[in-house]
Amino acid sequence: MQILIINFNLDGLSEEQFASSCDELAPAFAAIPGLASKAWLADRAEGVFGGVYTFESEEAVDAFLQSDLFVGVGATPGLVNISVRRFGVLEGPTRVTRGLALPAGV
Repeated sequence: MQILIINFNLDGLSEEQFASSCDELAPAFAAIPGLASKAWLADRAEGVFGGVYTFESEEAVDAFLQSDLFVGVGATPGLVNISVRRFGVLEGPTRVTRGLALPAGV
C-alpha cells in the first residue's frame, strides 16, 4: 500500500466554489485505477485543503501522478502552495490498528 497526501491553499476561489468542484470531481477520483480510498481534507481555521489517498501499489501512484486528472487539478486556478508527499505503509501495525481501507467494491 502507498499513501499520497496532497495539501494546498485557496487563493481567489471561495470554499463554496471549491466544495462544488469537489462534488463534481469525486466520481473521476473514484474511478482511478488502484485507488483504495480518498479522504477529502479541510482545515478551515488554517485555510488548508487537500486529500489523503490510499493506493494499492507504487505503480498505481505513479500512474495517477502522470494522469491528466492529477495534472489538470494541479493546474486549477485558485489552488496555491500545493504540496505532494508520498509514503509507504508499515502494513503489520497498520492492519492491527485497522488503518488499511479495502478497495472500492470489496
